[in-house]
Amino acid sequence: MVVKEQPFLPILLGSDMNAYGMARAFYEAYGLKPLVLGRSHLTATQDSRILHFQQIENLNSQDVFVGAMEKVAKQYPDKKLLLLACGDDYAKLIIKNKPALQQWFTVPYIDESLMDEILLKENFYKMCEKYDFKYPGTTTVTAENYEQFTPPFEYPIILKASNSVEYWACSFPGKKKVFIAHDEAEKTAILKAIYSSSYQDTMIVQEFIPGDDSYMRVLNAYVGKDGKVKLMCLGNPILEEHSPEGIGSYAAIVTTYDKELMDQVRFFLEDIGYTGFANFDMKYDVRDKQYKLFEINLRNGRSSYYVTAAGYNLMKYVADDHMLDIKQNLTYAQNEHLWMIIPKGVLFKYASNEKLKLKAKSLIREGKYTNSLFFNQDMNAKRWTKLTLNSLNYYRKYKKYFNNKGLSE
Repeated sequence: MVVKEQPFLPILLGSDMNAYGMARAFYEAYGLKPLVLGRSHLTATQDSRILHFQQIENLNSQDVFVGAMEKVAKQYPDKKLLLLACGDDYAKLIIKNKPALQQWFTVPYIDESLMDEILLKENFYKMCEKYDFKYPGTTTVTAENYEQFTPPFEYPIILKASNSVEYWACSFPGKKKVFIAHDEAEKTAILKAIYSSSYQDTMIVQEFIPGDDSYMRVLNAYVGKDGKVKLMCLGNPILEEHSPEGIGSYAAIVTTYDKELMDQVRFFLEDIGYTGFANFDMKYDVRDKQYKLFEINLRNGRSSYYVTAAGYNLMKYVADDHMLDIKQNLTYAQNEHLWMIIPKGVLFKYASNEKLKLKAKSLIREGKYTNSLFFNQDMNAKRWTKLTLNSLNYYRKYKKYFNNKGLSE
């Protein structure tokens, strides 16, 4: 393993699967080891030789964040430091504290005013209308009115917390990241269980778009410091995770291509003055043959290593642009590749789209598939054992939880 000296150092916030994929991409592009910071050290980044890890208590707390980041920056006085978030909470913290952080770091993120335009629900829907993005019917419910609440659209409906930080801190029997309620009684039971816990914030209620996991689409984009889109890569999930804490996270993705959709997203990003990574989650609705946009994340997605695996190193885009001042042209990704974090046996047992399963089998035969956590250049007995046990655990999880999105445990 050859580590190359570079004039810059990526600082990654979070120690999950996304952090490992980002560290791996930096290592593959530049032969360097990023610094990974986290409140705890998750399995994905443990026992790795391609990154350095530092644990910082309560790093996601506003009171701790800026002071902790200043201390980290002062450890590397001779390096240009590139600050990147691996999750939503860190992306929001970086954006909120961008003026202070820019004293020590390059911060390839938008300003807080644009964040509020994109993330606040009422603004988000106005934006969708303006740029002709279709979206599912959505409303909210609170602890005060949930007993009288009737959704303005037909069942089934989706229920999810608007405040993810508060929601993860609460506990109740049958807790899941996202619920699907099929009727009035199930909706009331779910909301009663949630509001009997410490979670008292708003819940988002959304129209259910029909179709299995393979009707989802995920689009990752990188917009350069000049405000022009440099890369877009569209993925077609074959299967999502189905465990309570993982519902809605992608487990297997095949890259795909849709020029019309990419053009629409590119125009939107450039027109609003966006810069940095953006991640779009949407679902294809067979009823009107339109993509329905669920949300925009102000960072690269948790599964975004699928872009790098397909031959478009996502981290090289941000580092070449901000650290090395290398000019980039627009690329719409067209290489076909299969990315997954689950064993093949789980994928082919639980995925239901036969056409995509055939495509996945064909890509495996051609050697065009990647599990971002299993990296030959970063493997030792301890890491291999942990990852293999984790991987085998998916058999148990899918058997227990597949398509269970109600209150039952």
